[in-house]
Amino acid sequence: MELGLIGLGRMGANMAIRLWQGGHRVVVYNRTVEKAVELAQEHNGEAAHTVEELVQKLTPPRVIWLMLPAGDATNAQIEALVPLLDTGDTLINGANENYKNSIAHGEKLIQRGIHFMDAGVSGGIWGLQIGYCLMVGGEPETFAHVEPLLATLAPPNGYKLCGPHGAGHFVKMVHNGIEYGMMQAYAEGFEIMQQSRYDLDLQGIADLWNQGSVVRSWLLELAASAFAKDPDLAGIRGYVQDSGEGRWTVQEAIDLDVPAPIITLALQMRFVSRQDDSFGARVLAALRNEFGGHAVKKAE
Repeated sequence: MELGLIGLGRMGANMAIRLWQGGHRVVVYNRTVEKAVELAQEHNGEAAHTVEELVQKLTPPRVIWLMLPAGDATNAQIEALVPLLDTGDTLINGANENYKNSIAHGEKLIQRGIHFMDAGVSGGIWGLQIGYCLMVGGEPETFAHVEPLLATLAPPNGYKLCGPHGAGHFVKMVHNGIEYGMMQAYAEGFEIMQQSRYDLDLQGIADLWNQGSVVRSWLLELAASAFAKDPDLAGIRGYVQDSGEGRWTVQEAIDLDVPAPIITLALQMRFVSRQDDSFGARVLAALRNEFGGHAVKKAE
């Protein structure tokens, strides 16, 4: 197939390479134009110096895939693209977008005769090698049209039309919320072992658990990889960022009256990781000292 790909970050660039390797004609564009040109030259692909040029290089009905940061950057790019596109063209948003925004994008683009699909993309920096899990929302006819692209990007059985507009990003949102909980459980378990009386080989245990254990997973393989590089993780500060999907999952659970304590606490633990010495913790220490005379550690 023929595709225009806008946004060559860590995932976007690798997606372009995987599609080129799969025999598709991909025209790439990036705000830093030099990056697009270098990537295309390295892989015998094509680059555009402007969004207008990218659209002109594609044969209608066009398919354009956005791999930009969710929110303002994606919204602005969609607004800039709409006047350049023709009836029957397809726009795919692969950002970690809020599913409600994707519903709104779909409704607006349909009025202009432009097809829209939201694609939740999982695979990170490993996607080039093993493929991307793709959770897609949109019209069945549009899905069928772009399916050759999805089949190249994904591993076997690794893509699915989850429902109408917004469904792909909704499923990806919940996917990332579950990921928060799984990561937190692994983190707590390994800390318990690291603090125990035993001098345990954490990398070896992670490898062991991946051999038939009920807790085996790709995340556990990545834990083993991290321990292999730095057994005590001494070179890493325990500051954990979040990119929004966990918050959206928790908010959706609240809106739907669904109890989700594990995902909620996993999100809260990420906030805790950013506080070296929180005021709340100092309040707790002061209260214990006030009512029970429990010792407190003096600030340096």
